[in-house]
Amino acid sequence: MAAEPVIRAESTTVRDVCAAAKEASRALARADAQTRNAALHAVAAALSERSAAIVAANERDVEAATEAGLSAALIDRLKLTPDRVAGIAFDVLSIAALPDPVGEVIEGRRLDNGLDLRKVRVPLGVVAVVYEARPNVTIDCTALCLKSGNAIVLRGSSMAGGSNAILAEIARDAVASVGLPPASVSLVAGGGREELPELVTQSEFLDLVIPRGGEGLKAVLAEHATVPVVYAASGNCHVFVDASADLSDAVAIAVNAKVQRPGVCNAAETLLVHSEAAAEFLPWAMRELRESGVELRADGRARVAAGELGDTVAEATEEDWATEYLALVLAVKVVDSVEEAIEHVNHYGSGHSEAIVTGSHESARAFTGGVDAACVYVNASTRFTDGGQFGLGAEIGNSTQKLHARGPLGVRELCTFKYVVEGTGQVRP
Repeated sequence: MAAEPVIRAESTTVRDVCAAAKEASRALARADAQTRNAALHAVAAALSERSAAIVAANERDVEAATEAGLSAALIDRLKLTPDRVAGIAFDVLSIAALPDPVGEVIEGRRLDNGLDLRKVRVPLGVVAVVYEARPNVTIDCTALCLKSGNAIVLRGSSMAGGSNAILAEIARDAVASVGLPPASVSLVAGGGREELPELVTQSEFLDLVIPRGGEGLKAVLAEHATVPVVYAASGNCHVFVDASADLSDAVAIAVNAKVQRPGVCNAAETLLVHSEAAAEFLPWAMRELRESGVELRADGRARVAAGELGDTVAEATEEDWATEYLALVLAVKVVDSVEEAIEHVNHYGSGHSEAIVTGSHESARAFTGGVDAACVYVNASTRFTDGGQFGLGAEIGNSTQKLHARGPLGVRELCTFKYVVEGTGQVRP
């Protein structure tokens, strides 16, 4: 039988949770790699052993979300199946197998005065993750934090309350089983709307907040947070089909980028097509997209280029270019050059993931050099922006910021550094 959601006791305040996490972070920072990896192996084993209970708890969350009228894309992000639980466990083991980032010497040298200076990677301390819908984030982020020697404070959404509770309980038990403090993994739950502003102002105990959600969540943190924030931001992503593109590849990439999993931040939201390729490409691509269930919204030139199919496509508006649909909806526009495509992407894009399909090295160089985004693809789908796909095991988020990290945030990005300086009695003259 699945565990009931764990509600935070009234006597345990957000401050208490964060203070305990800070204390636990000191023990984690001292723990060796073998112990931290043992914790991850214990988490993976417990996920497998309790898979049925996890799925049962998740089914209740999915049922409630369905009754509340959530979109199919959001429900897909919420849903856990035995295969998805097994995949989460596999990702935990993949993270355990990564090289240990803690203590890694980034650089070192001997100074003229004989001092040996080393720049050494160390944990941040306590990372708070605020997230919506996806219960897999509970374990992915926990595993990344444990591997990098950080304590984690989790605050998920109420729609995944039961799923998050059992997953956090499993992680806490696994951590304790290898002798690490249970407060290394904490779930803040059971409070009202005031809970989030309270959490993100715990500057005394938290070192970083990472929000994973929409623009509403971002706005709340921008207004209230006193703890440093790295935004795992929205993804208004584009695929640009250049005049020299292999059109068969372009169709496959466009369909994959939109359809493979539309409710995620690296799915394409706008298809840009060079005017020299539009007449041949658009009837083919738009038919394939329509047959895959995609609702199309196109500018006038794209509708004309699509022929008879264009007459059945809605006219795109200014709002469409700026929208992250997270659904089977795609905006389509014809442009006259790679420079115009770059201008459109930089104006409307969110700096997440952008792709060009081209046979021209010159166009590829112009696009990769001109587009301001964390990840830029040449002849590949935007759907590859993912910590697992990049060999990071998983990611705690995809940052569109430029400080302190950008793109998928893995174990190294969850560390800072310190300078360790060794001498033989030197004093400064």
